[in-house]
Amino acid sequence: MFVLRLLDGQSAYRVMIVAGFPAFIRDNYEIHEWRHACAILRQDFRQEYDDLVDVLTRFRLRKSHIAVGGGRKSEVAHWIDRELSAKGWLEKKFHTSITVDDNVMESPTHAVDCFKNKVAVEIEWNNKDPFFDRDLNNFRLLFELRAISVGVIITRCDELQDIFDELGRGKSYGASTTHMSKLLPRIQGGGGAGCPLLVFGIRRSLYVQDD
Repeated sequence: MFVLRLLDGQSAYRVMIVAGFPAFIRDNYEIHEWRHACAILRQDFRQEYDDLVDVLTRFRLRKSHIAVGGGRKSEVAHWIDRELSAKGWLEKKFHTSITVDDNVMESPTHAVDCFKNKVAVEIEWNNKDPFFDRDLNNFRLLFELRAISVGVIITRCDELQDIFDELGRGKSYGASTTHMSKLLPRIQGGGGAGCPLLVFGIRRSLYVQDD
């Protein structure tokens, strides 16, 4: 049975929208949405929707990606980045500013991991949890400036902690790192403001032992 939660109210229509994802996605990812993100992505950005569904369907959480340290970017994030890049998604840095009369004030944003046609994706596998604040604030600002229409975050489900502990890597994936229970309260508290958000949590069912 897939896990579905709607972060800004319940309706049969919106349950149907999220349930419209292919069965593999529903069964292997914890899905959350905010402000009709699923409908916007599927109806207005069909190619980007198809790209994400394809990459997430082919993704597997490999033991070899967990058992070793990741350095600047984990193997999980690197794999997703690479597969989206092959479909035309690029890391994107936006140059933003606010002009009041003749005064120009810089309004810096950080680079988005993967961007294509007004859809922004951040992959938060094992960063410090304040990275979620950074991502949501970035999505909020870019949405207000009409630079993006949907923000997507891919992170890990809490249930993966059992695997990390079994592999002796539990301390590297601590309570203060990026995982679902650290993200949802930030969204529910309005961290993304009006930006439509779609969240995918990697579940234990995607784990494979490849060594």
